[in-house]
Formats: sequence, structure tokens, C-alpha cells
Amino acid sequence: MSVAKPLPHDAAHLHVTGAARYVDDTPVPASALHLAFGVSDVAKGQITSMNLDAVRAAPEVVAVLVADDLPFANDVSPSAHDEPLLSDGSVHYVGQPLFLVVAGTHLAARHAARLGKVEIAEETPVLTIDEALAADTRFEDGPRIYARGDAAMAMGGAKHRLTGSFEIGGQEHFYLEGQAALVLPGEDGDMHVISSTQHPTEIQHKVADAIGKPMHAVRVETRRMGGGFGGKESQGNALAVACAVAARLTGRPCKMRYDRDDDMIITGKRHDFRIDYDVGFDDMGCITALDVRQYTRCGWAMDLSLPVADRAMLHADNAYWLPHIRIESHRLRTNTQSATAFRGFGGPQGMLGMERIVDHVAGHLGLDPLAVRVANFYASGGGISGQKKQTTPYGQEVDDFIGDVVVARVRDTSDYDARRAAVAEWNAASPVLKRGIALTPVKFGISFTLTHLNQAGALVHVYADGSIHLSHGGTEMGQGLFQKVAQVAASRFGVPLEMVKITATDTAKVPNTSATAASSGSDLNGMAVKAACDTIRDRMAEHLAQLHQVRPDEVVFDNGRVRAGSGDYSFAEVATLVYSARISLSATGFYKTPDIKWDRIKGQGRPFFYFAYGAAVTEVVIDSLTGENRILRTDILHDAGASLNPALDIGQVEGGYVQGVGWLTTEELVWDGKGRLRTHAPSTYKIPACGDRPDIFNVALWEGENRADTIYKSKAVGEPPLMLGISAFLALSDAVAACGPHYPDLQAPATAEAVLKSVHTARGDV
Repeated sequence: MSVAKPLPHDAAHLHVTGAARYVDDTPVPASALHLAFGVSDVAKGQITSMNLDAVRAAPEVVAVLVADDLPFANDVSPSAHDEPLLSDGSVHYVGQPLFLVVAGTHLAARHAARLGKVEIAEETPVLTIDEALAADTRFEDGPRIYARGDAAMAMGGAKHRLTGSFEIGGQEHFYLEGQAALVLPGEDGDMHVISSTQHPTEIQHKVADAIGKPMHAVRVETRRMGGGFGGKESQGNALAVACAVAARLTGRPCKMRYDRDDDMIITGKRHDFRIDYDVGFDDMGCITALDVRQYTRCGWAMDLSLPVADRAMLHADNAYWLPHIRIESHRLRTNTQSATAFRGFGGPQGMLGMERIVDHVAGHLGLDPLAVRVANFYASGGGISGQKKQTTPYGQEVDDFIGDVVVARVRDTSDYDARRAAVAEWNAASPVLKRGIALTPVKFGISFTLTHLNQAGALVHVYADGSIHLSHGGTEMGQGLFQKVAQVAASRFGVPLEMVKITATDTAKVPNTSATAASSGSDLNGMAVKAACDTIRDRMAEHLAQLHQVRPDEVVFDNGRVRAGSGDYSFAEVATLVYSARISLSATGFYKTPDIKWDRIKGQGRPFFYFAYGAAVTEVVIDSLTGENRILRTDILHDAGASLNPALDIGQVEGGYVQGVGWLTTEELVWDGKGRLRTHAPSTYKIPACGDRPDIFNVALWEGENRADTIYKSKAVGEPPLMLGISAFLALSDAVAACGPHYPDLQAPATAEAVLKSVHTARGDV
């Protein structure tokens, strides 16, 4: 079989040679036009005048559009219809598009967009979590609360109690390929949209609304993205809609791409959180009561903030059985970019909050944080012999828990206990450089929490020469989804992988797709492709069975050959035979995730099909005089089930960890008091580089199968590894704790400045 083999990415040779074609590489007709937005430099206010004469008079400008020029819908929101493409007169953040320039070249459009004279009556913006709480600006009436047991009662009876507050910063996606779209107008008003998007169907829907056409008039195609990370789930809507509107107006192809600074100023980020908590526990660190308040800064529009905040609540337990827990979530509206989907989708923030609480408990008791983690784990397999099965705070039975054995394995293979003793010995002898080490677990739920999104379709053709062509609803953003799905198809037909070709994701081939998100790309699309392939294979088997007087289940497809009784054919020969018999060699496949049911209002049900697990040990060193720090070693054991492609999955684990470390250490978003994003370029925003990798980086996959009935018993591996980076943050906190007797209270991101401040806190200097 082709599955389970460590094969390279299907487009790796194209990536390294520069031959991989992205939206901006697509050849366009000579008549193509280019677009740019004129944006607000004010965070909140009302437009009193807009003089665009200089814009219209600028070289190569063909048209300038404002909200009143839009023919139909002025909306690019994925959910609440609260994001106008162009301002309707109100301004809500610095970077909000006010008008649209259509010009002969990209540079001409950008230059012209700077010439607009817009007068805005400024109002006082709401920028921070505290300001939003004071102004009561929200996306839901009051907080949402999920609870189990009686946290207040249990807190009153707890032997020990702690309170704390923890700031968690946002994160810029920093995909290598920026947002981009190209629209080619067709006959009768039809539009062909080429978009760098994780959600072609949403682009199709928004473009159709914007030009007043049904969805069948809009075809959206996505061959690949140069990274997405959630930032291309909804943020690409504005570019595609703008291009379609301009193409409808001019009758000419229209293209739009953001330059890096425009991209960072206009688009949404990871949600930043503040987590306040009260925790009760015993002498061993077993948590008997927990009250958590999650404050989410959502930005100016709803976007995907409600499900992001929901998922943060759903991961507030991480890997721990918490008998009495109350989780309160505030979804706050501010005059900043609309925060959006980002790898983990709220799960990392909820999980980090829990891990910080465990660390605080351990620090108070003077225990190794790992001992406290182990003491609070869900029972192995999710239940305790003779007792009721354990459930999450939202009522889902945890029947597949392997976090304890994964942690035990990596504890052993990383030599954690000896290294922890060595760290303590080092710190006792070193007055300036301090080391820290942390081992943290991951338990991450897999499925869309909006239940109807857990579906996928596929279209598979077998040609008469035996070659196989397939399309599915997932999008390729560098993660290797296409290769994994091709491996599934090759395995179902028993043919070499080179006989399978996957084409661009296309709404004209597979309709009503879900976003490639929630780590479900391989789970959903792999099963849909399997269904389509099996339909065709069964037709082939039935025909051969009739020819050779055997049962269809006795026909064997293997290694490019097909055997039926005394007949032994190449797969290509069978394809020709079946075609000649006038039997269809094309089929659609469909899959919907079973066994999930979720009521987000009550906070009860089974939102996840299964959980993915992992654990990471990270060792760091800090300079206590400057706050500078470095990761020395990382050991990871991650649960990918029966991996479809170990090479790709290990790459996802490595990349996810580094991206998680970046979020929690170097990537700091800074807005000034006027709501202007000051970190909007590589010169001011620090993503991890090659030199930031651990000097020693050991990554292994857990060698177990998924208990759930997934594609070849594999598990999702897109989002869960990001949360392994939490170990780096807590290792830094551990290093700071060696500087003094007080709890270090390190905040995220743990930049050098934050680490230095925390050193002073640990010493009692502040």
C-alpha cells in the first residue's frame, strides 16, 4: 500500500526549484487590471468627506470605487454580515478599506491609493480588553459559561487556593505568500476566481452575492497556497470580491495582492486573551476546584470569534480531570483588526491557560510541575476500573486517553528526571545564566465545532489507460494534504502513486466544501476519496468476477496488477476492459463525520470525533541580566495515529512546534494609543528563524492506531503540534523561577523584555 510510507511532498520539487505556481504566478491577459485599497488611518469615527479627485487623476487609474458604487452586497463577513468591503461611512479600525483603486499596474494602484483625502470625525476608540469591559462592547450579551460540578462550593473547601491573571498575546500568520486573488470574467457575467484561500466555497458564496449572481455563475479554483494557518479561511474574501466587482464593471481581468505591510495592517490575527483564575487544590497538587475567566479581544467585527472563543473554553481542561470547574468567556469588541482563525483556533489559548495554572500550583507547593500534571491526568483510557467513565467539562466521554503513557514515554526517552536534576545543579552554581526545563502534554479535540461543516466530497476518474485523476474539497497550503489523499487513492486501487494525479481544488468539480481547517483535511477528504475509489473499484471487480466466474470479493488489486481467478491483468488493462464494457469509471464520494453532536449554548455534547495527544520536553537558558534566551533541546512524542505519511507528519510536528514557540516568545503585536499597528513588517515583527530552532531537536511519532474509525486509523496532525510549544514558554518560566523566591508571573509572549521583567518579579524587585 502507498499509505504509511514516508514519501516526499508531491510538489517538493516544484517548491525548491521555484516552479510551483501560485496566484501571483498565474499568467494574466495583457488587459488585466490591478487593485489596491485606500485605508483608514483612524481607529474609530465617521467619514465627513472623501475627496478622491487626485486618486482618479493618478497615472493608469481606470476606476475608483466607494461603497455606493457597489452593485449588490457590500459585505465580506464569513458569519454576521458586519464587515463591509468598503466603509459605509463608519470607521472601525486603522487599516479598514475605505475605497478601491483599479489601475493598470499593481504599483500604480498602490501609489494612487495613497492620494485620497479623507476627513474623519474621530471618536474615542476601544482598544484593550479593559476598555472593552468598561464600555461593555461585546459580540454576545454577557459572558458564555460552561460548568461542571460546583466550583464555588469546592473552592470553599479546598486546602490551598491561588488566584492569578495571565496575558496571552496574539500572532500574525506571516504566511510566505500574501493574500491574493485573480478574477477572469466570462460570458453572461460568469466569473472564474483564482484565490489563495482555505475556503473556496465561501469565496464562491461571497462573490456571487457581490455581483448579484447565483453560485453556479462563480467558479473558484485554488491550486495551492504558500501557507495559510487559518489566515486564509475568511480574510481572502475582500480581495476576491473586490476583483469580481471590478471585473464586472470593466469587463477586464482583475488581480489583487497585498504587499506585506498592507497585509499585516488590514487582516486579522490570532485572538489575544487575558485569563483570570481561582484554583483550589490539595497537598499533592490535585485540583479540586477551578474558576476560569477568559477575556477574548475579538477586534471590530465578529469574523470567527465565537467558535474561536468556544474552542478555548473546550480546551480549558487540556489533559486533566477537573471535577468542579466553571469556565466563563467574554467575547469583546475593540477597534482593532478583526481577529480570525489561526492554527489551533482558540485551543492554544485555553490550553496554555490551564498549563499556566498547573505551573502556578506546582510553584506554590514547591513540586516538580510534571508531578502535578501526572496527578491530575485523565485516567488511562478515560476511565477508572469499577468507576464511572471520566468526561470533559462539556460532557464528552474521554475514552481514548493516552496522554499519561505518551508523557511517560517521552519522560524516559528525553532523560527528563536526570536533566531536571542537572538543571538545578547548574542554576545553583551559575549566578547569571539560568536554565529551565518543562514537560507539557497536549490533548486536542478533532472536528469542526459547527457540526454541519464535518463533511467532504470528492470526484475520481479512472481513464482508459489506467491513470487516475481526482479532485476533493480540501486545499493544499504546504501541509501535504494532496499527497496524503493521493496515497489513499493509490492504496484503494493497488497502484503505484505516480498513476494518481490531484488537480486544483475547484468548486465546479466538488461543491459545498468546508474550509480546510480544524485539522480535518485528511480525515474528511481522505474518507470521501476512499468512498469514490471504492465505488469504481467495486464496479471493476464485479465485471471481472463475471468474466472469471468468481465472487467480487475474490478479485485482488495489488502492486499495479488485478487478479480474478485465472485472470491476471495490469490495472490499465482492466480499465480498458471496463470502459469497453460501457461501465462508468467515474464516481463521486461523500463522507460525514459520525457520532458528533454539540449544543454550544448549553455547552454539552460530543463536539469532537476523537482527541490527538502529544508531549514535549524543552530545555532553555536565559541571561538574567538581559532577558535574552535560547532553546537548547527539545524532545517531542506526538500521536498521529497510524500515520498516512510519517515524513510529512514529522514535518508538521516540527513546524507546528516552532510556530507555537514563536507565538509564545518572539512574536509580539504592538498597537499604539491611536490603534495603529506598529509591528507590521519583518523589521518590527520577529518570527522564528532557522537559528531559533533547538540545538537538539528530537521528534518521534507515537506508534499507535486511532481508536476512532478514521482513514486508515490515522489522526489529524495540523493543529495539535503547535501547542507543544507551550513547553518552551513554561521552560522559560522555570528558568526565571531559579532567579528568586517569588512566583515569576511570566506573561506571553515571553520576549526578552518580558523575561527580564519576570526576573525582577521573581527576585522581588518590583
